[in-house]
Amino acid sequence: MTAALFTDAEEFATDRTVVGENLSLPLFRTLSGVLAGHPYLKVVVDRTEHTWHLLDTAVHPFHVDYVATRVLGMPMAALDADLDAFNASVYTAPDRRFLLGVLSLHTGEDPEGQERTFLVLETTEADTMGGELLAEFYEFVRERVDGRLPVLLKPANHRQEEELAAISEQRVPRVLSHELFGNRTRTPLNPGDATGRLRFFRTHEEYAAAESSLGWADIVAMACLPDDVPRVAGFVNTAPITPLSHTNVLASGWGIPNAIVRDLEQLVDADGLDGAWVSYRVREDEILLELLDEEPALQAPAWHQQRIRLEPPLLDDTPVLSLHRLRAADRDTYGTKAANLGELHHVLDSRTADLTAYYGRPRPPREHLYHHLAARLGLTSPSTAELASRAADFVASTVAAPEGVALPFALQQHFLASSPAIQQGIGKLKMALELDAGDALDPLCLQLQHLIRQTPLPDSVARQVGQAFPGVDRGERLVVRSSSNAEDLPGFSAAGVYDSVTTVRSARELLDAVRQVWASLVSPRSVRLRHQVGISLDDTYMGVIVQRYEPATLGGVLVTCNPTRREDFRNVYLNCSPGSPEQVVDGTVLPQQYLYNTVEGGGRTVALGSWDEGLPAATRARLADLSLTGRLLQSHFSGSEPGGDVDRALDIEWLMTGQGDFRLVQIRPYAL
Repeated sequence: MTAALFTDAEEFATDRTVVGENLSLPLFRTLSGVLAGHPYLKVVVDRTEHTWHLLDTAVHPFHVDYVATRVLGMPMAALDADLDAFNASVYTAPDRRFLLGVLSLHTGEDPEGQERTFLVLETTEADTMGGELLAEFYEFVRERVDGRLPVLLKPANHRQEEELAAISEQRVPRVLSHELFGNRTRTPLNPGDATGRLRFFRTHEEYAAAESSLGWADIVAMACLPDDVPRVAGFVNTAPITPLSHTNVLASGWGIPNAIVRDLEQLVDADGLDGAWVSYRVREDEILLELLDEEPALQAPAWHQQRIRLEPPLLDDTPVLSLHRLRAADRDTYGTKAANLGELHHVLDSRTADLTAYYGRPRPPREHLYHHLAARLGLTSPSTAELASRAADFVASTVAAPEGVALPFALQQHFLASSPAIQQGIGKLKMALELDAGDALDPLCLQLQHLIRQTPLPDSVARQVGQAFPGVDRGERLVVRSSSNAEDLPGFSAAGVYDSVTTVRSARELLDAVRQVWASLVSPRSVRLRHQVGISLDDTYMGVIVQRYEPATLGGVLVTCNPTRREDFRNVYLNCSPGSPEQVVDGTVLPQQYLYNTVEGGGRTVALGSWDEGLPAATRARLADLSLTGRLLQSHFSGSEPGGDVDRALDIEWLMTGQGDFRLVQIRPYAL
């Protein structure tokens, strides 16, 4: 074994890094760490010395630190002072001396169904290696790895996939990211810890029969949890879902663990876990589900005492307004969703908002990321004003806000007050909540919803709703969405709780849809969820958004973070499917999933979902623009108000029209 050269032998006495030695499986295990459940090892190829370095993962967490300080002898302070320039020299320079990558160990089945162990080589996502350099990197590593271990190259981004397309797979055997991870037995979705009773349901019928008995100490496990699952201690899915599914958004907002465990049924049968008390932990690199010897002494979770404070709604007579006339401050009159869309109109039309603040946040040792943003926008050494102006123009040229109108809380209040029967139903529901009469709650909610849907609107209310879109009877298709003051709040997202209606084609259907959205405010699930966090029925109101329906060729949801790696400040996560974004939201298809790097650029495919192949390269490039736009909007929507934080992620629902234009149909905080 050839030891790396260190100047301080005592400091690095436990460093097992080796230089120039061929790699066997025992040596790999000696040096490796664990990432996302897989053993991995960092490698550095020195093209000048024609040798490689196998880094001790426990000692060297970063390639560039090792190369700079241990190979080139740079002081750490000098590296920190010029980190981005050094990164460019090792990740993007065409004549680079070093090739940096990671080897990870995987198991899978060969064509005969036998288990095999193999290594996967990949670069960082920001690496710009072309096809020939990737081939050189692979061949160098392949020659020095035990010949009994297969080695596959995994392209780290779409650009590398395209570069490798011209190179024979016999020369460079490869595996794509979605092929490698698409069939993982266990996948973390939302990190967290829980101790509780595992409730495993093989069918939805089993779940429905037991739903009323589920409580805060239960960990619910089944193939695909329903969107209206009550608040519990944890989720376990035995079939694939995405990090942007409604149930995972709930898990994130509630701060409970959630993961995919495909072999759970075998574990349940083998260890008698159904109904047993377990300890459940989800991390980026591990998923643990352990049987406890006895029932633990549990205290009620903190959310039992959680109280969400609502700003007092404004119920004065206010007009139906076009969305472009609203601003964020109008949330107390028209609801959060409508106010956010109005604010989006303002950002796009005025181009005066600072959309660069996220990149101004220090990312140690970097003082800021402005130069990375400039590179993404095609600028060289711009002034602060030039960068802000280009960012605003880029966003306005990439996306548009939907046209539509907002119905204020006052219209709903006039409608509810017009019916003695509805008022009586509200009184009964409030009494049941005060008495904590759980058995009576659902029937009262359902009766009240029926009343709201069937009660005629007063003429003054019906006239204002009808005037919102006077041409609706010409067959124009409309979408009617909720805009409550009890959604999209810190600590209470209410994702998927309230109704939307997407098939309105007449004045009568418009009135019916508005009543349906109002009625969703008192659904059993929405009432229970609000009651759990102390939101009073008296304080809750529903505004309504009415928009023209826009046919979509592609649609979905993006969040301006990496949901499974909270410390990742580079990437945004995007789900999409051909057609309407509702397919992603309601779970009728498994969407395609992509990650886009909004710092150094580039993107990669995470999963193909229900489709056999990914999107064309030109469409993926457009999604990269959309992802950067989401990041820029985060600066304003998360950081512009007092107490705001530009690092707080956004949840954006979007669609692509047949002309290739993007529309943002919803923008709200992402519950982290």
